[in-house]
Amino acid sequence: MTHLEQPTFSQLIDATEKFAHIVIAIREEYLSTTQNYPWIVGFSGGKDSTLVAHAVFEALLSVAPSKRTRHIHIVSNDTLVESPLVMAHLHAIQSVIETAAQNLRLPITVITTQPDLEQSFWVNLIGRGYPTPNQTMRWCTDCLKIQPSSRYILDSVSSCGAAIILLGVRSDESSSRRASIEKRSNIADSNLSPHSELSGAFVYRPIVNLTTDEVWEILASETPPWGGTHRGLIQLYRDAEGGECPVVLFKEDAPGCGNNSSRFGCWTCTVVEKDKSLQGFVDSGKQQYNCLIAFRDWIKSIRNDSTMRQVTRYNSKIILILRLSYLN
Repeated sequence: MTHLEQPTFSQLIDATEKFAHIVIAIREEYLSTTQNYPWIVGFSGGKDSTLVAHAVFEALLSVAPSKRTRHIHIVSNDTLVESPLVMAHLHAIQSVIETAAQNLRLPITVITTQPDLEQSFWVNLIGRGYPTPNQTMRWCTDCLKIQPSSRYILDSVSSCGAAIILLGVRSDESSSRRASIEKRSNIADSNLSPHSELSGAFVYRPIVNLTTDEVWEILASETPPWGGTHRGLIQLYRDAEGGECPVVLFKEDAPGCGNNSSRFGCWTCTVVEKDKSLQGFVDSGKQQYNCLIAFRDWIKSIRNDSTMRQVTRYNSKIILILRLSYLN
């Protein structure tokens, strides 16, 4: 079953029950007396991270105000080359969440990280002359996604001693994702596992055992605790005809960013053969984005064209450009 199909009544009940247990588990983890480190919710605005944010918000509402002592950061990352439609949706949801948190006096901070100017896509592509990213040279993920988010997490770790990252990763996403999750064994008697690359950070995966169908069933049937519905998100997926690029905080997860089955991210992505997401938006009537598709196709087409590259390096040395150097 896809997210475009209607779930049966029994499927809906099963998914709703699972979600209720997830909210309870998050509440219990939040109230843990063994530590009170801040939570950082990785929020891309896609289906999985939205469900995690929904569950966390709902769990927090069930906690007495006097016990809401753990601060929660809902952290998104703007690579500065995201799909305009996706960013519009993300900003709208962030605004609603932030307003609701303020009105309800919840200890929630909503923030968006960005790459440093010197590490941005266009500075690296045009200024430094990097070849456009491909499967074997995926420099964009680290510069645009991992570094900005990691910097914010480490700042939280340094100020509080540690931090807990909540991610919407699920075993059902792919066999590689399942292997990656199983590889990181949890601390004994804990929902947390140490982050393999960020010292002092721990990872919590509250929806790890949900299937994709169950995620859609919950989003379609549950009302967001910050108000409104999830209809806008569901429509975004219908128009895009593709899945989102995931929140990436581990270098080994980088292949999940920009692959043929997950194309809901940067409009400049040249790792994929075709931008199905943006094309889906165009096909649904948003013709103004045709120019982005054309430009993306052009920068991909000139990647291995040696005539399009300068032969003089920054140090004024003349080099021989071999076409082989830029082959996939």
